[in-house]
Amino acid sequence: MEEILEESLVNREGIVKSSDLGTVWQNGRFWRKGITTGTCATAGAKAALKFLLTGEKVSEVAVRLPSGQLLMVPVKDLGGDQNTAWCTVIKDGGDDPDITTGLPIVAQVQVQESREIQIVGGPGVGQVTKPGLPVPPGQAAINPVPRKMIKENVREVLGRDLGAIIKISVPGGEKIALKTLNPQLGIIGGISILGTSGIVEPMSEEAFRDSLAVRVRQIKALGADTLVLVPGKIGEKAAAEKYNIAPQLIAQMSNFVGFMLEQAQKEGFQEVLILGHLGKTVKLAAGIFHTHSRQADGRLETMAAYLGTLGATGSLIQEVLDQTTTEGAVTLIKNAGFSELFDLLAEKGEKRCKQFLKTDSLEIGLVMTDLQGNPLGISSGAKRLGGKHRWHIR
Repeated sequence: MEEILEESLVNREGIVKSSDLGTVWQNGRFWRKGITTGTCATAGAKAALKFLLTGEKVSEVAVRLPSGQLLMVPVKDLGGDQNTAWCTVIKDGGDDPDITTGLPIVAQVQVQESREIQIVGGPGVGQVTKPGLPVPPGQAAINPVPRKMIKENVREVLGRDLGAIIKISVPGGEKIALKTLNPQLGIIGGISILGTSGIVEPMSEEAFRDSLAVRVRQIKALGADTLVLVPGKIGEKAAAEKYNIAPQLIAQMSNFVGFMLEQAQKEGFQEVLILGHLGKTVKLAAGIFHTHSRQADGRLETMAAYLGTLGATGSLIQEVLDQTTTEGAVTLIKNAGFSELFDLLAEKGEKRCKQFLKTDSLEIGLVMTDLQGNPLGISSGAKRLGGKHRWHIR
């Protein structure tokens, strides 16, 4: 069970230093917390504005988080001229495996007589091009909570009579964004400025799931009634190139098959196709809907059990159970003349998905593939969907 330790070091003013946010106990070790890109952008904007208005160069600045907590964030490369100031904050995601950790988040600030605080994106911050996201098309990918944080913290420095134009940039953000979900979501040219609490909880499964659910909502917002779920980028590429499935229908599900099926049902989709490697999708035939090996495995056991129903010998079943990889088991099964097993597994997986959602109104299909994305097992629902949409499923 995860345990969040409340051991942050707080000074007398009630301000927590970002280096003292505490840790989370997960998977047998302590993981250090970090700060979001939204917190970095807020700290940079506040420090730059202080310098512009007072000439004061600070090495750290207090940021008020959505919870009301004050967090002291270190800043660097603070400078400016008579009209503009800028400040860089280095993203520190703690021990979270976040590819944005180490990126410089740069805030540039200009004061204006209008009371309005405008927030725009500079180089390295993505632009939203599709509907269904928290930010409408045509705007910089700076999410609502970071925007609110920036405005509230900057207002503390500006007072009530002035406004500001704040540009957030991320040098190197264009390249890093290619390794994220942004291209699939229609966010081009850079990363997103994110965060709902201002704090990064390391290895947060909930945050990752929520990021995947955004894609489901977006596909629905584009007017689609059909959703195609794939484990990751390899499955996404295979779905488009091998099966002729429109990219705008495809969403990555990672290990969260059950969660994504629930999201599809919640958003009102009429059809869902699951397409992925046998090593993950075979678990659906056993009723396993979180497919990470730490949660549940049973790949070989599931294959062996259904192989037995087809009349396989005990020695073949034992050979399958003795394999270390799914691919090894596939080779054995094919050589023994039991290739029909894979369609059976796909059929059972489809049935389990419907049972999981407790519905017959949602059409579900399942395609189990090899490592190259070629079909091994195809359920009847997948064949119907393939014929209807002219996908290359056969």
